[in-house]
Amino acid sequence: MVGGKKRKIKDFLTYAVLILFACIFTLPTAAMVGTAFKGDTRALSDTGLFPARPELTAFRAVLQSDFLLSALNSLKIGLIVTSLCIILAVLAGYALSRYKSRMLGGFQIGLLVLQMFPLMLMLMPLFMIYKKINVIDTHWSLILSYTSLNLPFSIWMLKGFFDTIPYELEESGLIDGCSPAQCLLRLVLPVAMTGIATVAIFTFLNVWNEYTFSNIFVTSQDKLTLTVGLQKYVSKNLNSWGQMMAASTLGIIPSILFLLFAQKHIVQGMTSGAVKG
Repeated sequence: MVGGKKRKIKDFLTYAVLILFACIFTLPTAAMVGTAFKGDTRALSDTGLFPARPELTAFRAVLQSDFLLSALNSLKIGLIVTSLCIILAVLAGYALSRYKSRMLGGFQIGLLVLQMFPLMLMLMPLFMIYKKINVIDTHWSLILSYTSLNLPFSIWMLKGFFDTIPYELEESGLIDGCSPAQCLLRLVLPVAMTGIATVAIFTFLNVWNEYTFSNIFVTSQDKLTLTVGLQKYVSKNLNSWGQMMAASTLGIIPSILFLLFAQKHIVQGMTSGAVKG
């Protein structure tokens, strides 16, 4: 009985400390959301965390600006890059997991080396290449860049996942008359869906939150992504605290939704993919 009480007290104190730290770390975000619902006028006078009477004037002003177009651009680029990364990473990760050769071994080392390069070193060469092929100030420059940057991590993640799937599963499919491609599509991919979902989530969030490449490669107002559009919107409305906080609140909604609905896949994908490889 005494040991059970001590355990309960220990668990209670642990959860109390965790809740306290969670409240402290989420306080800036809560203040941002609360200020967004105060509007421009009350944002400077109302000292409370949340207003007694929320108003949506700041959100209306943001949605009537170019901010929504920037968000749609980021969504389009994010979905395209995520789709490309999944397709290419599935094929490369499966090949690295199932086939062994010197060339594939060198390819794996190359993937590790690519992840060690600082992103800033790639900006100038990429800019010169994109300028020669006339893709500067287009979304293709961002799609190509983001796909290349996210592929090494995606391939390694899926390779680790494929390593955990027994080859006997595919052998049974081959015996039943399936081709290697059919074994991959019908037997391996359904088992690896958690890993694929993890790769998709990480890739989309990386693209959604990226700023440096987008700020350099795209300049037209109608082609800006969310991060650059948010920065330009804030710089034009420095005295409109309600609108700045409303724009920031709208900008983090997709990330929060992704994490809420996919946190189980993220945990399962990181742990399962780390069993081997």
